[in-house]
Amino acid sequence: MASKTNPFTFLQQVRSETAKVTWPSRRETMISTVMVLIMVFFAALFFFAADQLMGWLIGLILNVGT
Repeated sequence: MASKTNPFTFLQQVRSETAKVTWPSRRETMISTVMVLIMVFFAALFFFAADQLMGWLIGLILNVGT
């Protein structure tokens, strides 16, 4: 079982650990955000094209029998 600590000690430990974190700068955050948005755009474009191609192929296959 985990040992129990009082809330005050817990908050001190959380604050101590948070101080050890290396936070990204504003510039790094903006660059990462822009890169994510670019990758989302390309992923959406890819899946849209793949969906259109598969829909066209399925339509072509199903129309052959009629």
